[in-house]
Amino acid sequence: MTRILVVEDEESIRESLAFLLVKEGYEVQAIINGSEAFEAFEKFDPDLVLLDIMLPGLSGVEITKKIRQKSQTPIIMLTAKDTELDKVLGLEIGADDYVTKPFSGRELLARIKALLRRTGEVISVDGGLKVGPIEIDQDRHQVLIRGQETSMPLKEFELLLYLTQNSGRVLTRNQLIDRIWGSDYFGDTKTLDVHIKRLRARVEKDPAKPKYLQTVRGVGYKFENKATE
Repeated sequence: MTRILVVEDEESIRESLAFLLVKEGYEVQAIINGSEAFEAFEKFDPDLVLLDIMLPGLSGVEITKKIRQKSQTPIIMLTAKDTELDKVLGLEIGADDYVTKPFSGRELLARIKALLRRTGEVISVDGGLKVGPIEIDQDRHQVLIRGQETSMPLKEFELLLYLTQNSGRVLTRNQLIDRIWGSDYFGDTKTLDVHIKRLRARVEKDPAKPKYLQTVRGVGYKFENKATE
């Protein structure tokens, strides 16, 4: 049974979420405050976390950072805030999706199912992974695209690996630059855009209409493993 950890201090929302998720067949543990959330995460070992940003004890931001230090478990943030800055912050710290209150139960369930489905479609293989038309052997620094071996420079390889490891998740420009070029990088984002353009030329059948390496306007990029050719 798929396990979902709910961290929400508002009783009416917490109870409604628990009822909705149990009705859908999920195993649920509901936590009231942030100070208990990480301990519950380690003991319950959930498949997905629904996490309010504003919590007593530790905030949702702090909890997400702690989870990301040891796990890539999908996280959906729940918040009353709806500014672009708040959305980018949630993605920057490692959240996979962002739902603004008030939200419909149907919308939330659709997002949960989509996120769980995407997470399950990245297949681990010896030394690497397989996702969409791409197979990556990290140990051998080898990339197969539609079965054909493709050589590429180190930064392109690292960028493709990171995007596919986080398949289905939106990654901000700053996240990608910090990860691939380092936090002390002082160039502009054009370097990232050029690398994405080169990867699209390798991965996409039609780079002008990318299906896998998608741009998320105003935020960054994501690798969409649900694309069909």
